[in-house]
Amino acid sequence: MTHVEESADVAFSAFLGAETNIWHLAQVREDAVLGEQCNVGRGAYIGPGVRLGNRCKIQNYALVYEPAVLGDGVFIGPAVVLTNDLFPRAINPDGTLKSGDDWEMVGVTVGQGAAIGARAVCIAPLNIGKWATVAAGAVVTKDVPDFAIVAGVPAKRVGWVGQAGHPLKQDGDHWVCPLTHGRFVEMDGHLQPL
Repeated sequence: MTHVEESADVAFSAFLGAETNIWHLAQVREDAVLGEQCNVGRGAYIGPGVRLGNRCKIQNYALVYEPAVLGDGVFIGPAVVLTNDLFPRAINPDGTLKSGDDWEMVGVTVGQGAAIGARAVCIAPLNIGKWATVAAGAVVTKDVPDFAIVAGVPAKRVGWVGQAGHPLKQDGDHWVCPLTHGRFVEMDGHLQPL
């Protein structure tokens, strides 16, 4: 059963999948589509037309601006920001207030199972690969490959991670998950499961 707290603001045209929970003071804007079993924390913002897959977790005070697209099982940590404007300004050069027609909206796409740590900022346009992990406080300015761990300002790849979220350990020519024992091979800066 879907649950929406009384203090939440969910647009009439938003779609909430079965068993999705929207908590205190969260805002889900027009035409947003949230899959099944999603959890949107206190004070989080989901912009107009944003798409969330099934079983996504959006932590407290995260800001997911349109036109973001999140795959199944994505984790967005507390106070994360997914931006949407390359050249932000409130006004035009002539001093008039900018409208929706005065800028080009760009988005962040997050692949299945990826996790973005607390207070990270992802500067659109970019893609965060499947099962990737963005460290807390990182500022992501470039695409992140599948299974990559990125950290820092600006974020750089500092390792590889498996589907279980644990950093992979190198074993000869392969990378191995210490939890699942899944094996991967690195080729041309990308990781492939074996």
